[in-house]
Amino acid sequence: MRVRRISTILGGTAALAFALSACGTADVGGGSGGEGGGGEGGGDTITIGVKYDQPGLGLLDGDAPVGFDVDVATYIAGELGYEPEQIEWTEAASANRESFLQQGTVDMVIATYSITDERRQVVDFAGPYYVAQQDILVQADNEDIQGPEDLAGKVLCSASGSRSANNIVDDMGIDAELREAGNYSECLSLLGNGTVDAVTTDNTILAGFAAQDPGTYRVVNNPFGEERYGVGLPAGSTERCEEVNAAIQKMWDEGYAVEALETAFGETDFAYEETAPEVDACQ
Repeated sequence: MRVRRISTILGGTAALAFALSACGTADVGGGSGGEGGGGEGGGDTITIGVKYDQPGLGLLDGDAPVGFDVDVATYIAGELGYEPEQIEWTEAASANRESFLQQGTVDMVIATYSITDERRQVVDFAGPYYVAQQDILVQADNEDIQGPEDLAGKVLCSASGSRSANNIVDDMGIDAELREAGNYSECLSLLGNGTVDAVTTDNTILAGFAAQDPGTYRVVNNPFGEERYGVGLPAGSTERCEEVNAAIQKMWDEGYAVEALETAFGETDFAYEETAPEVDACQ
């Protein structure tokens, strides 16, 4: 069964003005890659990996995911010749994004997937389609942590497969104790019960979690660095990369990207970026 849905504000009811975000079948951790397609029409299906546990970005809502990344994925798939009902959604956690692309489990990954030189050794990237920054989430009554420098001696959680915590400990040289969880939902549980003092990742992700539980958590709002969200593709996908880059540029030119961001974050305190990023040349 395929389910048509319109992405909503953090699982709410407000839809995009033009509804390209209807969804296909939602699969958890599996699926076979569909045939590649061009602008004149794709294969039978296209399998796209997204997050299922990130409010505002990729969150499983009933049978299908909703969020900004899902809207971006649906738009790009449409530009590649796929109707919404031809999209097969697969959960792509941070730890398995590369392996899913390498094994052919998915055709592309659009899951807050930051472009890095290390990842480019094993997969290709189109984009970026959005540039986020890193920030910190703490309990709402925690006033001790106001920035990365306050994490010294604290327990810091990050999801498996993410380098966010390493950016603070390794790159910034801050002596925090790292606690790795399977995903950010687990990090949030650890933060809630006091096992960890803070969670760090992209400000887009943290804004969604904070908005989901008002008064429980707060984003420090002291952003640093940058996270360039790319569309992950199997290695050797130069032609497909160029097609996706063209779709990303069109998405911003038409105003769809800002509409999708407003749908995802318009009712939060998050000041999202409204300027189109410059896409990288395909390698």
